This record gives sequence, structure tokens and C-alpha cells, in this order.
Amino acid sequence: MKVLIALDSFKGSLTALEAAESLERGLKKADLQFEIEKLPMADGGEGTVRSLVDATEGRIVKEEVTGPLGDRVEAFFGILGDDNTAVIEMAAASGLPLVSEDDRDPTKTTTYGTGELIKAALNEGCRKLIIGIGGSATNDCGVGMAQALGGNFVDKNGKEVGFGGGELKSIKRIDLSGMDARIKETEIQVACDVDNPLYGKEGAAYVYAPQKGADPEMVEELDEGLRHIADIINRDLEVAVDSISGAGAAGGLGAGLVAFLEGELKPGIDVVIEATGIEKRVKEADIVITGEGMIDSQTVFGKTPIGVAKVAKKHSLPVVGVAGSLGAGADKVYEHGIDALFSITNAPMSLDKAMDKASILLESLGENIGRMLKISSA
Repeated sequence: MKVLIALDSFKGSLTALEAAESLERGLKKADLQFEIEKLPMADGGEGTVRSLVDATEGRIVKEEVTGPLGDRVEAFFGILGDDNTAVIEMAAASGLPLVSEDDRDPTKTTTYGTGELIKAALNEGCRKLIIGIGGSATNDCGVGMAQALGGNFVDKNGKEVGFGGGELKSIKRIDLSGMDARIKETEIQVACDVDNPLYGKEGAAYVYAPQKGADPEMVEELDEGLRHIADIINRDLEVAVDSISGAGAAGGLGAGLVAFLEGELKPGIDVVIEATGIEKRVKEADIVITGEGMIDSQTVFGKTPIGVAKVAKKHSLPVVGVAGSLGAGADKVYEHGIDALFSITNAPMSLDKAMDKASILLESLGENIGRMLKISSA
């Protein structure tokens, strides 16, 4: 029998690979005569770079770039084992944690650093990019990102506009003739798990800008800016971003990646499933163990365990789910391909303690699962 361990990270505690290694140690304690394979997974959010690098035996590249407020920050991206695919988390360069609460202001924050990461990946020879766009501090529709790659966004005086969502309403013309020519040679997949439109009450400004520091007046200003640039994009680039589901992701970066780089928005777990080649691994397995830090009612909406389970069920494999904790509605996963569900906690304990002891707890759970499998295979 062959066991495939395909876990996401236990955020704040273990990477996907570390979690899989802990579970593997426990399974081996059960004296299983099984083959065990580990495949780190993710869903396009935080930890995707690390998981895909580990899954494909790739490498991490560190790069100093422009942060959300124009200062220099140390960011990173991954190059997968094929040496042609780069995976970028926009939050590494343009994320909310890079801005202190007192300084958060989406009228000023920029995605310029994300563009610099894209350029660095092109410099490394990568011609396929996977870009995760969660956790942004920005609301600039990806204008800063495009500026870093040679795009021009000029005002009524022919002058390049500055950084931030507050500048969008000043843009009178978009000229992409100076864009890095290598973009045309590059496939760009954008891991996007929201369907918000670019503007309006369900758009980038109204839904997400308040958590990035915007007050009600700023929200209205930002929304007007997004409406304005949508019109300019439609006129100058002939791309109707206002009709694209997910265009409002990451302060409109979803729209910008489509309009300026011809990227394709896809569910994050679908991007990861393709990049890891998990289907081939599943075909060779007899049982799959998946999981992440928290499994609850939200897990069924595109999270890693369900994505893995769907692949496994295509091949009629049993699926075991493991989690740091099981929240309200966790049983919903039974309707989506997971056959058994376990929490790593083995006694009453605080969240901090569970996170601190996650590796030991996963190992213990792995032994118990291994003993169960041993009985069932006897």
C-alpha cells in the first residue's frame, strides 16, 4: 500500500513539508509496511511559495524591492524545480503586514514592488509565472506593478502619475509600448479566490479598503478612481475589466494583471494542483492524507483539503483529513470527498500550546492513523 501525504501548512506553526514530515514520523512508528510519499500543498494564499518550492525541489530567491509605501523591503519568490516557473506572493512585496497600522493608507500604497519581483523572475529566465494575490495593502489596480515593468500612466500634462490608489483618477492615458518585452513570451497564472468586481459596493474599495486603512471618504475616492481607470483601460487597451469576476482582488491587482500582463485568473487550488502534478501522484497511491491548520465550514470553498480530495475521488481513493483544530461546520467536508477527519489536539489546550506542539501532536496522530491503517490492511 502507498500513502500520499498532501498537506497544506499549519500557518504560524509548520510549513506544509514540516507538517508532512511530522505525520510521516508517526506513521512509521506504527511499523507500517507501506510506502509513504510527501507532497507539500497550498491554495494560492500565504505559504504557496514555500509549498511549491518544497514540492518541486525548487529554490527561494530573495530580492530587495519597493515596499507598499515606497521604502525598500526584502522580499522573495520561488523558482520551481523545472527552472522555468516562478511563484510569487504579492504580499511579500506589497502586503498589509509590511505597513504599520498607523501608516495604512490605500490612497498611497503601491504594487510597484510586486512588479519588481516579476521582473526579477524574468531575469532568472522564468517564462511561466504563478502569482498569488492575497493579503495586499494596496488599491492601485496594479498600476504600480505595471510601472515597474515599463508601463506608462500619464496625467493631463503628460506626466507619469505617482504611487497609490489616490492617483488613479488623474490617469488620462495608458501606454504599454515600453513594457518589458519578455512579458509577451511569458504565461501568467493568477491565483485568485474571490469574485469581487473591480468597483461598486462589492468591489475592491468598499469591501477591502477599510481594512487597509481607508475611512469612508477614502473608500469613495478609491472607488471613483477604479471606475475611472476601468474606462481608460477599456478605451486604450480594449479590455473590459469591469466585467471580469475577481477583478477587484488585491485592490484591483486582479484587473491589472489581466489588462496589463494578459494574465489568467484561476482558483488558487487549481493552480497548485497543476503546478505540483498531484494527479500523477494520486494515481500511484492507495490512500491520501490531506489537511491544514483549521478545518471548518469555510474549508469547502476552495481550500487545500477539498482540492486534494476532489483529485483523489476522481480515482476512487479514500481520503483522511487532519487539522490543527476542527471548527464549526467541519463535518461539511464529508460531502466533498473527505472520508474521515481528525484533530491533532489530544487534550484540552490553548491555541498557543497547540501551535507550539504541532509537530509532536501531528506525529502522535500519525501513529494512531498508522495503527488504524495497519488493522484495516490485516
